[in-house]
Amino acid sequence: MEEKRSRFEELCLPHLDAAYNLAYSLVGRDHDAQDIVQEAYIRALKGFKGLRGDNARHWLMMIVRNTAYTWLKMHANERNIFPFDPAIHATTTSKSRSESSWEERVQQLQEALPIEFREILVLRDIEGWSYKQLASALHTRQRLRQEVARVQDKESRNEL
Repeated sequence: MEEKRSRFEELCLPHLDAAYNLAYSLVGRDHDAQDIVQEAYIRALKGFKGLRGDNARHWLMMIVRNTAYTWLKMHANERNIFPFDPAIHATTTSKSRSESSWEERVQQLQEALPIEFREILVLRDIEGWSYKQLASALHTRQRLRQEVARVQDKESRNEL
């Protein structure tokens, strides 16, 4: 048991910041993101024997993603009742320019894009996932084809 725990810590703890970044980008609140990461790490520890190889990052990010989506479904009503407003919830602590800049980018993404697209941008641009990893993990190929066909169909109808 102790060997399993130390192996888990060795492979998964280095990705704690990446897990938090993904959770925060999906839910938009610090405390909620921390809760999601904690729950995801508990799930990861329980399912650790299912990890194949030594590359835990991708595996762990999918657990964080799934945990965040589960959390969003469970708390959908709460999020609608108390919307996040940066002007109201601004903190007075001094932050470094890069941290503030990152939070501003995340906020802009949250306002401009649906959650599914924000997730793709975070995993690709911030976490450095390859397109192949994204496609297999997020099952976007079929959805992308459908969206392209819908847009092309709409454009062809507009031309008539």
